[in-house]
Amino acid sequence: MASGIFALLDDIATLMDDVAVMSKVAGKKTAGLLGDDLAVNAEKASGFMSSRELPVLWAITKGSFLNKLIILPLAFLLSAFLPAAITIILIIGGLYLAYEGAEKIHEYLFPHKHKKEKPKLEKLSEEEVLSREKEKIKSAILTDFILSVEIIIIALGAVGEEVLLTKILVVTIIAIVATVGVYGIVALIVRMDEFGAKLINLNDEENSFSDKVGHFLVNALPKVIKGLSIIGTIALLLVSGGIFVHNLHFYHDFIESIPVPGIILELLTGLVVGFIVFLVINSAVKIYKQFSTNSGQ
Repeated sequence: MASGIFALLDDIATLMDDVAVMSKVAGKKTAGLLGDDLAVNAEKASGFMSSRELPVLWAITKGSFLNKLIILPLAFLLSAFLPAAITIILIIGGLYLAYEGAEKIHEYLFPHKHKKEKPKLEKLSEEEVLSREKEKIKSAILTDFILSVEIIIIALGAVGEEVLLTKILVVTIIAIVATVGVYGIVALIVRMDEFGAKLINLNDEENSFSDKVGHFLVNALPKVIKGLSIIGTIALLLVSGGIFVHNLHFYHDFIESIPVPGIILELLTGLVVGFIVFLVINSAVKIYKQFSTNSGQ
């Protein structure tokens, strides 16, 4: 009886050890995508009244957990009964990530020209303010759903050779850590300027240490969000390129002999594929608009 209990404990310890190791592997695979997730959510959670930032962020976080509850069982079912679908979804996700990265670079190089309009002050009722807030929360949760699918599928792909129980434990851990980690950091970022303002008002002494730190935090917030956006764009291309390199065997065999570091190949792959998809989609949109205009005449 005692030997059976010890054998069971040994099996559990072995399983936990495997889970810990594979969690690190899956974490590295998804780390790049979390940079974009962080940048997007920091942008989505900012722009509200100071008193509403944390309640809005909490609402988005709850929506993110609900997204994971929907996505995880579906991902595990596919992994158990239709594993080939995981690779297909990975490739589709890679195309989307590459396109998004290329679109951001194109927008940076060739920004859209916006008409300069004088800002209009709107008098909104409390109901209208809450209605707009709910719309922004829904938009943020939808964006989180798309990013969550990508994170979970990439994590699942990283543990594709493991037994089902290990897959479930590892991917669930990644999903929870991603949600808590990302939204915890977002909360710190969106409150950075508020904390800086409190430091500035901490005492009446001018140019004190608290004043300097406070001004630094207030001025740093837009730069931090912009920096996260740049890091997120690079991460999108790296993650997408890594998906193609490691899941398209003919391409992997083709580039294996190229004497270039893997990370550079992944970045270039994501960049090239991204702009190809970007050109295809833009051309299709232009053709559709032209067809719609001609048919309407």
